[in-house]
Amino acid sequence: MKLSCEPLTGGIYVYSSEEHRFGTDAFLLAGFSVWRRKDLAVDLGTGCGIIPMIMQRNDPPKHIWGVEVQEQGIKQFKMSIEKSCIDSERITPVLADLKVLWDGAPLGQCDLVTCNPPYKAYHAGIESSLTAQKIARHEVLCNIYDVCAAASKLLKFGGRLCICNRPERLSDCMDAMKKNGIEPKRMRFVSKNPQSAPWLFLLEGKKGSKPFMQIEPQLHVRTDGGDSDEVRSLYEPFPREDGKR
Repeated sequence: MKLSCEPLTGGIYVYSSEEHRFGTDAFLLAGFSVWRRKDLAVDLGTGCGIIPMIMQRNDPPKHIWGVEVQEQGIKQFKMSIEKSCIDSERITPVLADLKVLWDGAPLGQCDLVTCNPPYKAYHAGIESSLTAQKIARHEVLCNIYDVCAAASKLLKFGGRLCICNRPERLSDCMDAMKKNGIEPKRMRFVSKNPQSAPWLFLLEGKKGSKPFMQIEPQLHVRTDGGDSDEVRSLYEPFPREDGKR
């Protein structure tokens, strides 16, 4: 298996492969989550650990667990931690099925759960021939209801679940949150440019919260000059003076 060591900012690296790689959506979701340094956080279906590693660049959470069911993804995640200039005591790779979680999981204690889930319902569309890619793209081993059920077990009252998905799955994601006691509270659509329809949405839900939905301005990934300023800021974070992202 061919591995590629991708540099992030601040002496942080992520090992990617054909089976476990990452794209813009991971940076979008990490930024949307607005993690805090006091948070206990879990990234479900972490793959190569890209979201936990992104969070290490600026005021990382108090602790974050990255949960992945595929052993190769966890191996890459561990390699990234070993190579990067980070506090390894604050980040833990976990080889586990999110439907079961793991012994010692911080049940009912987490402030934040993130997940970049499989976008396609099983048997929908054209499936990849590679098993690892099929698991990443299709709801083969888990679906959005499993993700929300796991998040509900991990989150404390008022804790947040942040996910991303394709617009055609929006009703499924909201239904899954609600059925697991997580109220959708904040949403943002992402499009390539102002002229194109959204290709992604970012959704935050709060455990035990009352109904109220905040719709944020649409995020445009590209401009005539390339990546938009907002997307560039996600790739190249800067120190925060006010404690906010």
